[in-house]
Amino acid sequence: MINRKQTQQVMVGNIKLGGGAPIVVQSMTNTDTADVDGTVKQILELYDAGSELVRITVNTEEAAKAVAPIREKLDQKNCAVPVIGDFHFNGHKLLEKYPQCAEALSKFRINPGNVGRGKNRDPQFQQMIEFACKYNKPVRIGVNGGSLDQSVLTRLLDENRERAHPLELSAITREAIILSALESATKAEQYGLGKDKIILSCKISNVQELIKIYQDLAERSEYALHLGLTEAGMGSKGIVSSSAALSVLMQQGIGDTIRISLTPEPGAARTKEVVVAQELLQTMGFRSFTPMVIACPGCGRTTSDYFQRLAQEIQAYLRNNMPVWRNKYEGVEDMEVAVMGCVVNGPGESKNANIGISLPGTGESPVAPVYEDGVKTVTLKGDRIAEEFQELVEKYIDSHYAVN
Repeated sequence: MINRKQTQQVMVGNIKLGGGAPIVVQSMTNTDTADVDGTVKQILELYDAGSELVRITVNTEEAAKAVAPIREKLDQKNCAVPVIGDFHFNGHKLLEKYPQCAEALSKFRINPGNVGRGKNRDPQFQQMIEFACKYNKPVRIGVNGGSLDQSVLTRLLDENRERAHPLELSAITREAIILSALESATKAEQYGLGKDKIILSCKISNVQELIKIYQDLAERSEYALHLGLTEAGMGSKGIVSSSAALSVLMQQGIGDTIRISLTPEPGAARTKEVVVAQELLQTMGFRSFTPMVIACPGCGRTTSDYFQRLAQEIQAYLRNNMPVWRNKYEGVEDMEVAVMGCVVNGPGESKNANIGISLPGTGESPVAPVYEDGVKTVTLKGDRIAEEFQELVEKYIDSHYAVN
């Protein structure tokens, strides 16, 4: 069992962050927030996929005016997902002019590097914190390497030049990112915001640097921490980068919320980042979200793609049904389904799963034994193996997980 670092617990809407609570999955829309219906549609898609927090951009007056109607439409659809407002540059003005926006949001996200420049930085940051206090909202102070507060970096560089043995620029930059977060959090407390209303993040896109930053940040504070690379990238690169960084940190007990910041491929669903975050947490044993499909990679014994297609169909079927199953079947998210392609590991893996099927490999008898809880219950054959196995999975779920 991994010992989680005990951070301060923060309530974001109805979701607990930190304090030993389960690690939470967060995502963000990429719609124009002023498009109320389009934004509501995407939030619902992210929520149905399993996102427990959803962030939206609040960058214009039109976007700020749209926040309350977005919340209202979500409530009408019985979607209680907390919505987070992402503010840069003009958040203090928008929250002052549109109080209904502040009321409708469950959390504010502030970037210290983009809250204001020069002499305006501290007053505008203070305004944002005072609005958070007024409306009783938590705040994520989110430092990004690409928009780092230059005054902090300049100060540290000046100090470094006075050292007998100056540090490397990478070390100074890491320290600037961490100090920007910690000093901003201290100011937020001075302005009246409690520790139980503060979440910190320090995001950059370099995996090794990100790990070092969060290890140091976790040592120096007890604030709840949000993990993620600021620009993970597209496709497998983004998935691998995020998984490599976040898995190391979570294995060390660091992190209370995560986001996989994937660049979506043209036309691809925004929900991919939610699926990856869930699968990362489930694979590491932190949480369970949907029944897991165990499938072999295939080899010369499995020249047919039949088992691959069946595994894909079963996995899609399980994930697509989870929005309904969450309330109907208690514990179904912990179930394992094995779809194996030949006799080498097929029976063994199928026996170890809750329910599994061992399909025939090349040259094997055209039959497929099915195992439930380690016991062979039936042998399928013919042209309807896929359909019949899915029916057996449905029956297994209904008999083992139905809420009485």
